[in-house]
Amino acid sequence: MPEGPEIRRAADKIHRAIAGHIATDVFFAFDHLKPYEGDLVGRTVTAVKPYGKAIVTSFDSGLGVYSHNQLYGIWVICKPDAVPATRRQLRFAVHTPSRWALLYSASDIEVLSAEAVPTHPYIAKLGPDTLDTTLTPEEVAERTLSAPFRRRQFATLLLDQGFLSGVGNYLRTEILYVAGIHPSQRPVDCTPEQIAAFAEAALALPQQSYRHSGITNDLGLAAQLKASGHRRREYRHWAFGRVGQPCHRCGTAIAKIAIGGRRCYVCPRCQPVSHS
Repeated sequence: MPEGPEIRRAADKIHRAIAGHIATDVFFAFDHLKPYEGDLVGRTVTAVKPYGKAIVTSFDSGLGVYSHNQLYGIWVICKPDAVPATRRQLRFAVHTPSRWALLYSASDIEVLSAEAVPTHPYIAKLGPDTLDTTLTPEEVAERTLSAPFRRRQFATLLLDQGFLSGVGNYLRTEILYVAGIHPSQRPVDCTPEQIAAFAEAALALPQQSYRHSGITNDLGLAAQLKASGHRRREYRHWAFGRVGQPCHRCGTAIAKIAIGGRRCYVCPRCQPVSHS
């Protein structure tokens, strides 16, 4: 499933393509949304904004289209009548004179009034966005140690969009690796130094991933590995997806574990299991 950085990059791309332009055609695949097609044709797209892992495409009529990519959804931007071949099912489309924005495979799509966007069940429960550059590590640390979260395992806590929004499986692995925290630990199990490291990583890694096309590894090391012929999947991350490969810090083989039904990657030496 795309995580916060990927969704924000997608929203940026869609915004650049269609915001400020009039919709010459709008398509919904679902029957209950088809009555809105006529309401949106001829209206100007005003903004395309991410909310965690969701996107709202807003129009000057005061209506917005909420979409969540879920596991298989994908956006495609193309020139008119230049739709790439695909076997995917088109779910939502906005046509403008210069660009078409097409959403394939997603099923979680709704039309909302501008007033209803903040109270949408998914949006309303979102925690602070890790891509919010005004959010500070101190605020993240305080939230992490607060009553609702401090006794929950990091493995499940980090996938709770009500804790910090935009974090998914690869960011969870990478944040905990950089902080030196085992996924089975809880905030109350951690030292103040670990909590501080976690709070820093929880912001720095998603923001780096957003700016550098998904790379969470040290940028200098990633560039060095790329230059020496390594594939992207070998230099993109510190630990995620690197089972059996040497830790970039200590050389220990990265291990894959399952917690809460989801895979997570750890360095047994850099992230020892430690409970208080």
